[in-house]
Amino acid sequence: MSNDFEDLQKQVADLTARVSRLEQAASQPRNLPVTPPDTVVAVRTAAKAQSKTLETRIGSQLFNRIGIIALLIGMAWFLKFAIDNQWIGPLSRVLIGLVSGVGIIGWSESFRRNNYRAFSYSMKALGTGILYLSLWAAYTVFHLVPGAVALLAMVLVTASNAILCWMQNSEVLAFYAAIGGFITPLLLSNGQNHALELFSYLLLLDLASIVLIALRPWSRLLLAAFVGTSFYAIAWYVSYYSDRQFALAAFFLVAFFLLFAIAPQLLRNLRLTTQARNLSVQDNVVLIALPLLNAALAFFEFYALLSEPGRTYARPWIALPLAAFYLVMLRISRRWHLNGGPMALPTVYMAISVIFFTAAIPLELHDHYIPIGWLLEGALLLWMARQQAQPELRFLASAVLALAFVGVNVVPLGSGQPVLLNARFATYLIAIATFAFAAWIAVHATRAWRSIAIAAGIAVTVLAMIAVCLEIHSYWMVQSSAKSADLYIYEQFTYSAWAMVFGAAMLGVGFWRKSAFLRWQALALLTLSIAKVFIVDTRQLSQGYRILSFLGLGILLLSVSFAYQRDWLALRGNKS
Repeated sequence: MSNDFEDLQKQVADLTARVSRLEQAASQPRNLPVTPPDTVVAVRTAAKAQSKTLETRIGSQLFNRIGIIALLIGMAWFLKFAIDNQWIGPLSRVLIGLVSGVGIIGWSESFRRNNYRAFSYSMKALGTGILYLSLWAAYTVFHLVPGAVALLAMVLVTASNAILCWMQNSEVLAFYAAIGGFITPLLLSNGQNHALELFSYLLLLDLASIVLIALRPWSRLLLAAFVGTSFYAIAWYVSYYSDRQFALAAFFLVAFFLLFAIAPQLLRNLRLTTQARNLSVQDNVVLIALPLLNAALAFFEFYALLSEPGRTYARPWIALPLAAFYLVMLRISRRWHLNGGPMALPTVYMAISVIFFTAAIPLELHDHYIPIGWLLEGALLLWMARQQAQPELRFLASAVLALAFVGVNVVPLGSGQPVLLNARFATYLIAIATFAFAAWIAVHATRAWRSIAIAAGIAVTVLAMIAVCLEIHSYWMVQSSAKSADLYIYEQFTYSAWAMVFGAAMLGVGFWRKSAFLRWQALALLTLSIAKVFIVDTRQLSQGYRILSFLGLGILLLSVSFAYQRDWLALRGNKS
């Protein structure tokens, strides 16, 4: 009897399960896949989360900012209404502002303790702004307190924000403190020159910023301090600087330059020591941007200070001390790299040093000595890059050599007398030798140097072609015995003859050295010769010189064609 009852219970359970499945299938639309319950829940959860995120942003951020603006406008209108009706005097207005600011800052702490951190920081920004404006009004508008008292009070507000940001580990509050600190001199300005007080205050503020970023990973605060300091330095120079203040300006300029030059290295060392050699993205941005900005600003500021009469003689020598300084910083930074640090900062120091050395050449030299200086600098850098196997230095050397190539062809080198024995042709010979040296170094280096070898080889050909063409032009310009029309014909014919001779000579060297690179350059030069003979010479040369041009070109091209057809040097099997 017991077994029969158990069988009956199983049958009833099976029937109940079947009925449940049939009801579920009947509730689904036909010809549509059945969506698993888990997927439905996930989709609904994601949609709800997205809706909640948008709703949260609107409610907590947008309405928060609008609310703060509305409160400021409302309080401003209320104060204006009260002042217009003489309800409150100047002292009462300032006291109301101070009490309101302190009260809002204190009230914000209750929101922070309840995990409303963003709202709490917004409240602190509002309260801090009210405090600064109240102190500004007490000094500037109502003259209730002397400037020293207002300055001390604003410094206390800034210091309080700095302490709060350190205790609460808030980068937002750190920026509030920085903004308040740098806006203080602007609020207390009375239109008079207080250079010593201003720059002393800024120097203390910058030192405090460095101490703060040493304790917390807020390296962007260093950039903010640099921007604020630079703003005041430039504004003071434009508004108040005179030659009598040269010593004071130079002292603080050197102090700020050294501070912001050493700060990136200190930041890098601290991060690598305290964070297991891990640098954040913002750290790397600061390590690259700050040295470049500081070096550029220091150069232009020194140049401006030395532009006064009696000091202009020192301007050409500004770049060399800066270049030497960054070479020292490079050695210090590389010494830390030997212990495992990254190479971003040493590369920046290297680039700045090379830029200053390159800038020093046109500042201190003149005429053809400028490209010669760049050529020697580029060759030295390329040799150092080959010896030390540094890709960054190789790139910088290539940039300097490219600048030198442009300089040789752009800087006025003078006509020079006599032909071939002049400073211009000597400059081209030095350039040809330098680029030949660069090509030799690159050919005997790794495959990464291949592009430098090709560029340097082409530069040698182009420079040789231009150098001789300039001497041809100079030669015919001094031949005063002939008519001007005849001079032009002679000059054009000489250009064609030189292009053919040079192309043939290069092709011969290419055959001899079995160098496809030289042969291709020769073929390109011969192509240009063909174009000149057919386009220019046929229209501008006289009948006799036209015949000579075509005969010379035809004989040369047939000789080249015969050499290639006979394949005397087995070039078809040579891929060099």
